[in-house]
Amino acid sequence: QVQLVESGGGLVQAGDSLRLSCAASGRTITGYTMGWFRQVSGKEREFVAVINWSGGSTYYADSVKGRFTISRDNAKNTVALQMNSLKPEDTAVYYCAGRRSWNSFRYSSQYEYDYWGQGTQVTVSS
Repeated sequence: QVQLVESGGGLVQAGDSLRLSCAASGRTITGYTMGWFRQVSGKEREFVAVINWSGGSTYYADSVKGRFTISRDNAKNTVALQMNSLKPEDTAVYYCAGRRSWNSFRYSSQYEYDYWGQGTQVTVSS
């Protein structure tokens, strides 16, 4: 069982940056594909970014490509999401997610993940 805890959310202005962190416990996340999703109240949970088990491959939603960067440190059992040039439409609760996978990693549906954090709020004012 993997427990995930996000941190780093907050209130920022458009154009600012934020770095979200996801700390895993219970077992090592080596061998796990890790993703970030976000959700606005009343809407479906939306894929943001995913990283493969080694950190060598990443995939992003078009809406964040070029502005967000996902990374991981397997030694520290953490995953991060660096968010630059934030826009008001990036406002959402951001969730860290994981699933065991040594091969494929382009999992962009929330239903493909087994483990979730509790979420951290990101609010971007205009």
